Amino acid sequence: MVNCCGLITANKDPVPLKSIEVELEVRDHVATVVSTLNYENKEDKPLEAVFVFPLPGDAAVCHFSAQIGQTQIVAEVKEKQKAREEYDDALSSGQQAFLLEESEQSPDIFSLSVGSLPPGESASIRLDYVTELAVQADDGLRFCLPAVLNPRYQPLGSGGSGGSGGVQVTSVPASLVPYSLSFSARVSSPRPISKVESSCSLDSLQYLNSDQTQATIKLAAGHKFDRDVELLIYYKDAHQPTAVVEAGQASAEPGSLMGDPVVMVSLYPEFPQSVMSSVASCGEFVFLLDRSGSMGCSINNSKQQETRISSARDTLLLLLKSLPMGCYFNIYSFGSSYEHIFPKSVEYSQQTMEEALKKVGEMGANLGGTEILSPLQHIYSQSCIPSQPRQLFVFTDGEVGNTKQVLDLVKKNSGSHRCFSFGIGEGSSSALINGLAKEGGGHAQFITGTDRMQPKVMQSLRFALQPAVVDISVTWDLPKGVSVTVLSPPITALFQGQRSLIYAQLTGQSPKAAEGCVTVKYSLAGHPSQNQLRFSLKPAEDTGSTVHRLGARTLIRSLEMEERERRGQPDGGLKEKVVQLSVQSGVSSSFTAFIAVNKADGEAIQGPLVRRNIPISRMCIVKVNLCSFSTQNAMACGAPKMAFGVLRGLDLCGGAPTRGLSAIQMISEDIDPFKHKESTSITGIFSSLKKKIGISRKVRQKSMKIGLAAPNLLSKNNSDSVIPKQPPRDPLLQLVSLQQASGCWLLDPALSAALGKTSEEVDKSKPAPVNSDVWATVLALIWLHGFKKDAKEEWELLAMKAASWLRSQNAPCLTECVEAGNALLGCSMQKDVLGL
Repeated sequence: MVNCCGLITANKDPVPLKSIEVELEVRDHVATVVSTLNYENKEDKPLEAVFVFPLPGDAAVCHFSAQIGQTQIVAEVKEKQKAREEYDDALSSGQQAFLLEESEQSPDIFSLSVGSLPPGESASIRLDYVTELAVQADDGLRFCLPAVLNPRYQPLGSGGSGGSGGVQVTSVPASLVPYSLSFSARVSSPRPISKVESSCSLDSLQYLNSDQTQATIKLAAGHKFDRDVELLIYYKDAHQPTAVVEAGQASAEPGSLMGDPVVMVSLYPEFPQSVMSSVASCGEFVFLLDRSGSMGCSINNSKQQETRISSARDTLLLLLKSLPMGCYFNIYSFGSSYEHIFPKSVEYSQQTMEEALKKVGEMGANLGGTEILSPLQHIYSQSCIPSQPRQLFVFTDGEVGNTKQVLDLVKKNSGSHRCFSFGIGEGSSSALINGLAKEGGGHAQFITGTDRMQPKVMQSLRFALQPAVVDISVTWDLPKGVSVTVLSPPITALFQGQRSLIYAQLTGQSPKAAEGCVTVKYSLAGHPSQNQLRFSLKPAEDTGSTVHRLGARTLIRSLEMEERERRGQPDGGLKEKVVQLSVQSGVSSSFTAFIAVNKADGEAIQGPLVRRNIPISRMCIVKVNLCSFSTQNAMACGAPKMAFGVLRGLDLCGGAPTRGLSAIQMISEDIDPFKHKESTSITGIFSSLKKKIGISRKVRQKSMKIGLAAPNLLSKNNSDSVIPKQPPRDPLLQLVSLQQASGCWLLDPALSAALGKTSEEVDKSKPAPVNSDVWATVLALIWLHGFKKDAKEEWELLAMKAASWLRSQNAPCLTECVEAGNALLGCSMQKDVLGL
């Protein structure tokens, strides 16, 4: 077995991070998170500790401080290069320094450097951020504390850099994480809290008042770091539009973002039921499936035999059976390279559906790395089909390093499609999954813990089949003397029951008790509609600067994306605007960093610093048979997605020692790079590995950067792969697999077996004048409604297609047919329940 573990020293020195304490405060749909990281140096040498960790992709990091003994140092936001130089200068002079910076490739990864921690010294680092909670399809509000950070695959030539700007992860199995986590939450809302759910073990919910609008909850002791800490919060009457006005800071300049009031508007559009019940009969549906090695990992912690890729195959079956006749479709899959089933999208028919399902059944997690950019570029290069709106469905575990490049591409093509994204498994990148949906005008879903992928994906298919909302505009009606500057990008998508957020800066004086009004106008199925919200301009109490920081974060992200789009062209000083806004608001950006230096009088810390990389939990660990080490199972254990650790001052490129260069870690209980003299170089590390398992690999370098080499490092011959025995097929999927593209079922022995009957029983019960296909389809519908009601979200669309087919047949004796079917299957379904 190849056991994945992090970068460690030869004598197994302990890492200095001892514990993490997290306090969460949720007010309605906004979360404030305070994390405290406690460090202690038990070694006899001064240390520099480096911790690379995930945060929610839309978080606004707004406070960073350090407590050393009785001394507290509050960090400042500065331009990133200046902050790095100040940090290095402090360490060189023997001072203590602390640096927090966001990855340049993905906004959900941060690097925390704790410099010059003397022997025996302790330090507590406090990190605060605010974020909005995403609304799920079942109306729950989702908070996720990422406890798992899977290594991100960084394609060659994608612009990854050394230093903390690149994504460098030291990771270990969950059972080996050497620090503890405590987590507590306080929830308050104007509406009663009905329940709080989690994939982690929680202590019971404690209500703080009789109307149940305030409550606390804690993570049970002994969290194993084998999953993200996810909370789903449910309020009664959740779909209430709201507006919160927050007063400007008295110390800030009037007319500036922080000096003026800022309003946060939450809208929940409600569409007519007559429109929502209709399902489109056209569209081009493009499915993009991740087949990288990590998709071979277990999808959750309770069903070890169900992998991410097997669940995705089952989901594609349901999707293909639910598509309407007359639409077009295609399926792409990707890893280090990409494949497509058809050269271009084809019309949906029995023949094309069967061909696609055959190819889907053969798909494995055997395509290597996670290069999602190339297949997206190919999809967008295909001409759109007239009168067939393009709907893109992306399935991935979100382990990519070039997130910003991918999102820029989706935004560039947002006018030609809608993008629905699905993050599979623990540790998927919230920045990627949420960003794909946001920039593509679609909807994002996360499948974690014991979640089933199928109901969440089918919910998104229902969104895709609903009429698109177009011609969206927002207008403001404010008192005389008050003007508005919208901070949010334009709204590009509206979905039934899903929240839309708008941040705006309000400039000018308003009379007491003044009101404002915001109106969202749009066209739905050819009918003009609007939603309107009136709100008081009186600032709310006790919000601090939360709304301002979220508004600043929203504007910063928009400006960063615009800067990337116009890179190399005159951009009017966009980077400078981001830096200025980041410093002014105290919210981090990709161009700034938090820096704190302990300038208190004291002795300079003597001696060279020893670097310690703090490991973080990594989920995907797969057993590998070394006697049959093929591409497929090597990719599954993460071989091409090796974690990156940072070696301070190590000369990897034949030049001078460079701060923050990356060394590829070899992660195995048998292969410790520090046990071998030759392992002080990258070549030596690979040589050691080659002796163990016979792998050879070249390390490519470019412009003093060490990146992942082309991921097809192993033989492409998969003939020696060990194919795992497939578990018995789910009865629902067995029945669904027999449905025809038109929506009907055929009367044959396979259907009888799926219904749990013999062919003789089924044939004998059929009313004489009834067509055999009609009889088969009625039986399938009765079975679905009678025995799989709890999974209705998964089969509802294909059942609607079946009912539509039955109605089109004008079959005689349908009532008699339903009665006979009920008698055979032991059910009591009515015709109207079946949609007939």
